[in-house]
Amino acid sequence: MPNPTAAILVIGDEILSGRTRDANMHYLAGELARIGIDLKEARFVPDEHAAIRDAVRELHARHDHLFTSGGIGPTHDDITAEAVADALGATLAIREDARALLAAHYERAGLEFNAARQRMARIPEGAALIDNPISIAPGFSLDNVHVMAGVPDIFRAMVASLLPRLTGGEPLLSQSLRIDRGEGVIAGPLAALAAEFPDLGFGSYPFVQNGAYGANVVIRGTDRARIDAAMSRLSALFADEGA
Repeated sequence: MPNPTAAILVIGDEILSGRTRDANMHYLAGELARIGIDLKEARFVPDEHAAIRDAVRELHARHDHLFTSGGIGPTHDDITAEAVADALGATLAIREDARALLAAHYERAGLEFNAARQRMARIPEGAALIDNPISIAPGFSLDNVHVMAGVPDIFRAMVASLLPRLTGGEPLLSQSLRIDRGEGVIAGPLAALAAEFPDLGFGSYPFVQNGAYGANVVIRGTDRARIDAAMSRLSALFADEGA
């Protein structure tokens, strides 16, 4: 049975403007590979209701899981919860368990639990909360959509809270080999080898070092023995290159 598939939707004008560098897609890809969920697609959208709503509708229908990053804070441009609720036809309102978590947090901190902070307790009807041990404000899962914060430390904490609830498949494994020849030279033999191992993925990632061309070839799959066999064949093909 093939592994479940996933997409990530990264939300925020600050990402698209180049002001902030996204780190969450890279982190999530590694964590999903570890538990056997294949990240197949990533999309970036601005803080616009229609853009978020339409992307959620499309991606949640296409994949087994959709993870979102960003837009669940207390400010006016944090509109992810509204857009996800709209996309999935759910009612959005302040929920008592989320409100209680936040109220206790701000009381301990000696801060006012004002209207802006109460926005973070709005949860779509029927959603399950995603624990946030860092700043308390929860994310949520609704159907197969998992809504999380964009701040990298909080996103990682939410991922750690969420992943034990998800069912994965076979972990994705990989091995790599440096070949000190250009891709134009290795392309033919590499294509033939990939045809011999159709159950594995082959990636070629070129580099230029001290004016010389080369490539790092990565073999990916879920069967360690098959990867070992393919890597042995690859090494033999280019043994004369000093790889």
